[in-house]
Amino acid sequence: MAVYTHVEPDDLAALVARYDIGTVLSCKGIAEGVENSNFLLETTGGRFILTLYEKRVREGDLPFFVDLLSHLANEGCPVPAMLRDRDGTAIQKISGRAACIIQFLSGISLTQPSPNQCEAAGAALGAMHRALEGYAGARENSMGHRHWRQVAEATGNLDVVRPGLQAIVDDELAWLDAHWPTDLPAHVIHADLFPDNVLMLGDRVTGLIDFYFAASDFRAYDLVITHASWAFSADGTICDPARARALMRGYAREVALTDAEITALPLLARGAALRFLLTRAHDWVHTPADALVTRKDPSPFLARLQRYSAADAANLFVAA
Repeated sequence: MAVYTHVEPDDLAALVARYDIGTVLSCKGIAEGVENSNFLLETTGGRFILTLYEKRVREGDLPFFVDLLSHLANEGCPVPAMLRDRDGTAIQKISGRAACIIQFLSGISLTQPSPNQCEAAGAALGAMHRALEGYAGARENSMGHRHWRQVAEATGNLDVVRPGLQAIVDDELAWLDAHWPTDLPAHVIHADLFPDNVLMLGDRVTGLIDFYFAASDFRAYDLVITHASWAFSADGTICDPARARALMRGYAREVALTDAEITALPLLARGAALRFLLTRAHDWVHTPADALVTRKDPSPFLARLQRYSAADAANLFVAA
């Protein structure tokens, strides 16, 4: 979440008037994240999130996201609805951007999750995967394995981000191209279930949010993305064994991985670490200086990549 595009008060009032949610009281930009322009919208009818979709979210993909969230909500998953106006329209236009008004969910995004909270997050991820096994929708993963070279090339010389990074990335891309699997269980996944995309009250998950990377890919790849973001220290140098085991234990309550998936976890985790290293490096170089957004240092995902590349990396995914 971030703010790249600003909204004029009169335009906002006209947009809100299309809904049965009252009139505008306030609208404040949300600085976290890097993808879209997001605002906390308060009206006489309650609190909502106003999202304006920026460069990485194609307007043509928005009907997929609306349908996906509707499916997950119908399956009992704690996801926010994209509200429809009186004409039944969820996708709007404001300030030259496609936009949606989204249900506000209670809860707190964590920065230092406990093992119990990691277990709850793992279980929520597994329950979401079960709900998606029969989902008919599909979307190419624009940030999946086959696109990583393009991201690296679009960034430019990666040594500008960190000396020696270009050679590390080139070697890793070549290794992953040679070893990436092709036949693991797959369906639509979240693909970005970091702690800031999970809302919790105590040890209970109250919301899974920010589905704009959701796409068709390996379910085990979704699990290792969550592992990489929930089980490590902020600098990426230490994988907390208690948090890692709890996450895997929670997931295993909902989904039984195949033997092939279990074998592939360290490999997939290397891919997940590289994916976020690359996109953070790209944003580090290309984020506009005047954007109300917090850039994220790519270095912690280089540290994760190095840990997942170690000979004992399989031990990081044990649930017991």
